[in-house]
Amino acid sequence: MPDDFPYDLTAHAAKVIAEREIPLAWVLRVLAQPMKTEPDKQDPALRHALAPIPEHGGRVLRVVYNERTKPWRIVTVYFDRKQR
Repeated sequence: MPDDFPYDLTAHAAKVIAEREIPLAWVLRVLAQPMKTEPDKQDPALRHALAPIPEHGGRVLRVVYNERTKPWRIVTVYFDRKQR
């Protein structure tokens, strides 16, 4: 994913990224190189990208996004406690 990859953050995503002190570079890295992706269970427009973050003890960061929009819209971001 190029550095100028177009994306948009929802207000919620911007808030949780700031509150949880998650570097935006990590979010973009997960989108660029996910360990896996999966569809959202409730909204067919959304996908989940997951990847471990070595700088955060290898915890898995989950990025929920809508790839049908141009640019992609990042809906929420969080460390998934159930993934390893």
